[in-house]
Parts: sequence; structure tokens; C-alpha cells
Amino acid sequence: MIPGREYQIRALCLISPAAAQKELERIGVDPAGINHMLPKLEQHALLVPQVRAAAANILKQEMLSLGGDAAVARGTVACSVSSTDVLLIGTRKQLLTLCNKLTGQPFGLKTLASQLALFLKTVQQPPTIWQTSRRQLSLERPLIMGILNVTPDSFSDGGCYSTVEQAVERALQLEAEGADLLDIGGESTRPGAPLISAEEEQERVLPVIEALANRLSIPISIDTWKSSVADACLTAGAEIINDISGLNFDPALAEVIARHQAGLVVMHTRGTPQQMQQDTAYTDLMGEVTASLLQSAASARSAGIAHEQIALDPGIGFAKDLHGNLELLRRLSELCSLGYPLLVGTSRKSFIGKTLQREAAADRLFGTAATVAHAVTSGARIVRVHDVQAMKDVALMAHAINSQ
Repeated sequence: MIPGREYQIRALCLISPAAAQKELERIGVDPAGINHMLPKLEQHALLVPQVRAAAANILKQEMLSLGGDAAVARGTVACSVSSTDVLLIGTRKQLLTLCNKLTGQPFGLKTLASQLALFLKTVQQPPTIWQTSRRQLSLERPLIMGILNVTPDSFSDGGCYSTVEQAVERALQLEAEGADLLDIGGESTRPGAPLISAEEEQERVLPVIEALANRLSIPISIDTWKSSVADACLTAGAEIINDISGLNFDPALAEVIARHQAGLVVMHTRGTPQQMQQDTAYTDLMGEVTASLLQSAASARSAGIAHEQIALDPGIGFAKDLHGNLELLRRLSELCSLGYPLLVGTSRKSFIGKTLQREAAADRLFGTAATVAHAVTSGARIVRVHDVQAMKDVALMAHAINSQ
């Protein structure tokens, strides 16, 4: 453990004994210890990655003294391994007490104590607003982001709104159906979709934004990773950039967003849409997605983008196979504890079609509804959908059930 280092603490969502056992096995816990710890994982389970063995032993001793536990890799006690992931298992009260007990400990544990205390506070007090360049959006209820693709080749509605008139009519319809935001895309990001130039993308989206800027009362988001497109669209009236690359494709994009003080969505993916579905194997899916999203958020803040302007998107359908998408959904609450609003986009996607054997994207309404309800129940505060009216009912009903 390195003094002053920032730890990527995560609250794990281990909803079944099988999920808990898989995580303990991944850490490398002794098999006998796994059987002992499984019943305890019904409490809080906070993962602290790559802790030095000496520090991990102190964490385990302190948690045991408080009536909790800490799962560590086999060999940690004898220090035959140099470091280990540590899974802290206990009640909130025990974990807060642990923070107090660590303040006088060596090996960087004082730093961990302060970060752990901040993490526990963040989990209890999730974000309440999302700041765009023109307004604050309340997150007291889930926001519905309506999708408007002005592309000829998007997987669900490509070619449907290719003229400015068609796009404007659809945008006004989505607002009337109850959309809280409108997300306009000029380049398809479906698996295998070809890249287009910034000039072509701008030609598709800019006239639509200019036509809508004074007609819509809701914020306009642009689904782009290109800095020149973002700059033109934000100047024309857009307020949010929805970047599938997590600020990794265009190094100039963050500066543009910071200059306009726009809202930002950073998404997790691996590679461009052309290659992403060739790289869907993960040793630790949730760990990699979390690390990537936090790195994107840190890059945004370093460029001058405020914490309140940033939302995270785990990238359902982007460089994930069917099982990866389902695992992300199952464990969404882990990402909701990172201190940023979580946006989830599952609408009509192919993993729903594979699960339900619905080949046509238009036949995935009810499958989408199930994923939206689950996402909201898990803590997502923004859902990106094609079918605004239906999914708004789903989201608000799920929110009502879970907020009383």
C-alpha cells in the first residue's frame, strides 16, 4: 500500500451465494475460508484492490475484532504474496469504526481510512443534480433521455429521420411524450459500423440542432467523440456531450467540453465500434469497467470539467458479450456507488434479442422495459431509450416502488 495513493474502493453487489463464491475465488481466498465467509457476505462487501500484504493483515485483524471479516488471498498471512485484493465484510457501523481504528496505523492505512470514510458517505448521499452548460437537472427522479438518430445505418431506426424536417418532428414528438433530454446521434455506433468523417457527421447533426435550439424546452445532448463536432454543436445550442469513448478517442474533446461548461457522459468500451465485439473477454469485468470510468472522470476533471457535470455509462452492448451485459445489469449498484450519476442505455439492444429470441429490434419493447425497471431499481438516474412514453412509465413506477 502506497501512502497518498487513491484507492478504487467498490461496493460489490453479490446477490447470490454463487456470485459471492466467484468473487472470493477470484481474490484467491483459501477454499476453507470461502465456506466460512459466504454467510457473512449478506452484509456490506467493499472491495479494496491491491493492498500490500502487511496492511491487508491489519485490515483482517481489525475487522475480525469488530465482528466483521476481510477476505484476502491465500498466502497473505505469511506474506508469501506481495499484495492482495481485500474484501471488507461488515455492517456500516463496523466499517465506520474501522476507519477510526486505522488512522494511527502504518502502511498507508491512514490514507485508506479517509478514503473509505468518504466512500461510505458518498454511498449514503448519491448525486442530486447534473450540471449542463445551461441548467441544473434534478436527479430526484430518473431522467428519460430520448434517442434521435439522424443516421442511415443505426441498428434500430437508421434512415427514419434522415431529413431535417423528419428529425425535428421526431424530436418534438419525443419531448411531448415526456423526454427530459434529447440525445442526437449523427454516426452509428452499432457493432461493426464504419467510421465517418467529422465533416459528414456535422452536416447531419448541426442543421437539426439549429432548427431545434429555440423550439425545445429540454436539453440537447450530442452523441459524438469528435472535438470539432462537439464544438460546433455546443455553440449551436447543445448542452451535453455523450462520448462513447470515455475521452479516449480525441484528446482535444475534454478541452472543448470544459470551455463550453457542458455536461458530459463518459462511457466504457474497448476499441472502436469496428473492433469492439472482437474483445469481449474479461478477467474482472466490473473491476475493469469501474477503473476505466473513474479514469475517464479523472481525465475530465483534470481538463477543468466539474464533478457535477460528469455522468458515467457502463457501455451496455459495447465490447461485452451476452453474459457480460447481463452481469453489468445485475451489478449496476456497484457503479452507482462511485459518486457520479449513472446513465444506462439498453434500449432494443441485441443482448435483449438474444435472451428473448427477438430478432427484430422493434420487438424488444418488453425486454427493454425489464432492463429499465432493473436499472432504476439499482440506482441509475438517466435511462437512454427509443420508446420514451412507455419507458417513462416504467422508470417512474420502478422509482416510486423503491423510494417509499
